[in-house]
This record gives sequence, C-alpha cells and structure tokens, in this order.
Amino acid sequence: MKIPMIPLRNYARDNLKNDLLSGLVVAVALVPEAIAFSFIVGINPIIGLYTAFILGLVTAILGGKPGMISGATGSVAVVLVGLAVAASAILKHAGLSGDALELGVLQYIFLTAILAGLIQILFGVLRFGKFIRLVPLPAIYGFVNGLAIVIALSQLKFFHGQDWVMVSIVIATMLIMYYLPRYTKAVPAGLVAIVVMTLVVYFGHIHTLLIGDLANLSEFKGQLPSFHIPPTLFSWEAIKMVAPYALIVALVGLIESLLTLAVLDEMSGTRGSGNRECVAQGVGNVTCGFFGAMPGCAMIGQSIINFTSGGLGRLSSATAAIGLMVLVASLTDLLNIIPVGVLVGIMFMVSIGTFEWSSFGHLKKMPPEDAFVMVVVTVITIFFDLAVAVIIGVIISALVFAWKHARIYARTKELGKNAKLYELSGPLFFGSVQSFNDTFDVENDPKVVVIDFKNARVMDSSGVEAIEKLTERYAKAGKKLTLRHLSDDCKAVLKRARANITQEEDDPGYKVARDY
Repeated sequence: MKIPMIPLRNYARDNLKNDLLSGLVVAVALVPEAIAFSFIVGINPIIGLYTAFILGLVTAILGGKPGMISGATGSVAVVLVGLAVAASAILKHAGLSGDALELGVLQYIFLTAILAGLIQILFGVLRFGKFIRLVPLPAIYGFVNGLAIVIALSQLKFFHGQDWVMVSIVIATMLIMYYLPRYTKAVPAGLVAIVVMTLVVYFGHIHTLLIGDLANLSEFKGQLPSFHIPPTLFSWEAIKMVAPYALIVALVGLIESLLTLAVLDEMSGTRGSGNRECVAQGVGNVTCGFFGAMPGCAMIGQSIINFTSGGLGRLSSATAAIGLMVLVASLTDLLNIIPVGVLVGIMFMVSIGTFEWSSFGHLKKMPPEDAFVMVVVTVITIFFDLAVAVIIGVIISALVFAWKHARIYARTKELGKNAKLYELSGPLFFGSVQSFNDTFDVENDPKVVVIDFKNARVMDSSGVEAIEKLTERYAKAGKKLTLRHLSDDCKAVLKRARANITQEEDDPGYKVARDY
C-alpha cells in the first residue's frame, strides 16, 4: 500500500494556513474529550491524551481520508470499562492492590489495543472496508442524528454545580462561532472563541470551571509517551481473556471510523478509502499499545470541527495531534486556564452542524420502513451504543429488502401442443423459494417444460437447491424439464451436486449477481 505523504510544497497558501489553524483548534478541543474518556475507563488522563497524539498522528499520515481526526472515543471507552472490571478482578485475586493494581489493568488495556489493531489491519488487508456500503442511507442518517444528540448530551455534565457564568460563556462562544464566519474565514471561529473567552475570563478574574479543574495537566508537563512491551503480550491466559474485548473494540472502532469517513465524504463531495482507513486505524492502535495508550478510533465531532474550520488536508490532522502533545508537554499552564464553557459551546455548535436537518424532509418522502430504520438507529445510538445501532439498522433494512423481494414472477407461453415455457423474473434466493415453487404446476404441465432464467438471477444456494428439487419433481412425473439462460455459476454448482437436469448449450454468459 502506498503511504500518503503531506506534500507541503504543493500546498496553496490558504490551505496551509487553514490546515494549521484548524488543527490548533482541534488540538485544544481534544483535551477535555481525552480526559473525560480516560475518567470513564478509570485510568490516568495522560493515557487518553497519548491516544489522541499517537493514533491521531498515525491516521493523519496513513488514513483513508485527509483531515479526519482520531483519538480516544466514548464508544471504545465503554468497552474498556468492562475490560477494566474483569482485569481488576483477576489481579485482585492475584493479590495486587493500589498502584500495582492500576498498572496491571493498564497492561491489559495495552494488550487490547495491540490485538484490536491487528484485527483492524486484517480487515483492511482483506478489503472488508467496502462493506460499509451495506449500511443504508436511513441508518447513516439515524447514526449521525443520534451521535449529534449524544455529543450535545455529553456536555451537560459540565453544567453540574455551575451558575449563569458558565451558561454565558457557552452562549458567547456559540454566537462567535455562528456570526464570525459571516464576516471572515481568515481565522477559524473556534480558535477565536477560545482565545477571546480565555482572555476575558483570565483578566476579568471571572470564576468558572476551567480545564485545570477537571485534571491538573501541569503534573504531566514534559512527559512524552515511551516504548514498552506489555508483559501481558506473552501471557496466553491474558490473551484469551482480552480477545473478546479486542474484537469488540476493533469492530466498534471500524464502524465509527468508516461511518465518519462516509459522513465527511458526503460533506466534501470526495471519496476516501475505507480499506486504507482500516489499516491506518489498526497500525495506530498497535502503536498505542506499545507506547502506553488506550485504543481509539475516528472522532466524528472533532473531524467535523476540523472540516468546518477549513482543515481539509492531512496537515490539519497532523497539526492537531502534534499540537496536542506540544500543549501537554510544554504549555499545560495555558491549557489549565481555558474555560470549559468555551469547549462546551464549540461542541454544541458541532452537534448542531452534525445533525442531518434535511432528514426531516426526507422522513416525509421515505417509505415507512426506511423511516422506521432511521428512528430506531437514532434512538439506539442515544440510549445504547452506536455500533449496535448501526448493526440493527443494517439487519432491519436487509430483512425489509428480503421481504420486498421475496417473490418471483413468471409468464407462461405454450410451445406447441406438448410444451410450455416459463419466463421468470426476479431474484431467486432463500426468501423467494416458496414463491418459486408455487409458480409451477407439475401435475398439469405438458410433457416438455422450459424455464427461462434470462430475467431472473439465482442469488444463493437455496435458489440452486430449489431448482434441483423442481427438476426431481418433473422427473418423477415423467416429464422433461429444460433450463434456459441459466448462469454459468449456477450450472457449475448443479454439476458439482450431480443434479440430473437438461440445459440449453447456447446460453449467453449470464452471471449470478455478486460483487466483483
């Protein structure tokens, strides 16, 4: 696979400036998210910050979509909570406690990152990224809308115990984000909001919640991730315990990453590479495991911040990752004084921008089953898990599709006194086998019967088996059945099954419908 580079020489001046500035906005926006998701898992917040740096930088260089942002995410963190509980129980039984217990749990998390990354690389190498195309549009609408609501709801916890000052900062930030782009796009509105509101709060001696109140980042000043091999990597028992969690992390991470890629494709009008993104996420997570970070995936909120701020190239996401690490390593005192209300306001605007408002218009025009899928995916994303929501959306859509097409049609023609032609139309698969069987009148048909598959397609083994059984029924009735325009693929299957059928030899090369 060709490794994409960041061609600085080919950058237009505006693109270079916008990518750098939008990357800085995202770098600041990544801080509270990384800290919050570390707290969810119950680990040191520096672990989440390392994830945002390592995974963000790797995917910036190798990823399938320029400008996508990756880091620690809530969907992956939720899976790690269960892992942390299971690992903690094992280690407590072994007699560990205190710092030793926390360090031991981290080793299981690092092992999970490595295994999940290897699974994701395998998905990319096998080119499974293309299966994101199986996610129907209503499910994508539901995912995006549900995620937008989740982003907004996740900010409400920051209002706990706060007064009108926090609300005022949030509103002021949102107003800057809304109105500034109408006058100038020379500087990202998010960066302006962060600088202005931080200066107002600092020099106005206004008491409000700051990033430093969530976690004193100054204690991590100068700390950089370092290479180490998790001792759990050599423990077969640890691998067996971690494997199910690693698989879930890999799948959840790929679903969120590929859907984020699909959303950005729609917003930008360009197409990214799902398979390359799978490999990039995998390489990034393996690297996280060896450099003391938790696994993660693409972040739709921060990716949209980057896109709407003008960050369209790989330099923007690389700047976000490197900028975050620079902030954490050397400028933690400045990070500590940024009001949380500014970041909440930015995320509220991201939520508004993420929500697919046009889906309300589509809702009126959609078939009822598509509207049902969109609503179900939205609700499940909000209250349960986005990966589960998307999978359920795909299953419902597949069942609806199968139900709609679970019928095969036939026209009949008399071919003289002793012959009859059935011209089939529609897909022959497990859902339409019963309709296929009901089409034929074996008892009353003449001695010679011809079935024309020119406008029909055999979709699966159930269809092949139905043809074979029908052939046997006509044979038992002492009648000759000939199959016309049968696909080469189906002929080969019937030949392997040694089915006793008669086929016309001058058939055109029709193929079973499949993905080439």
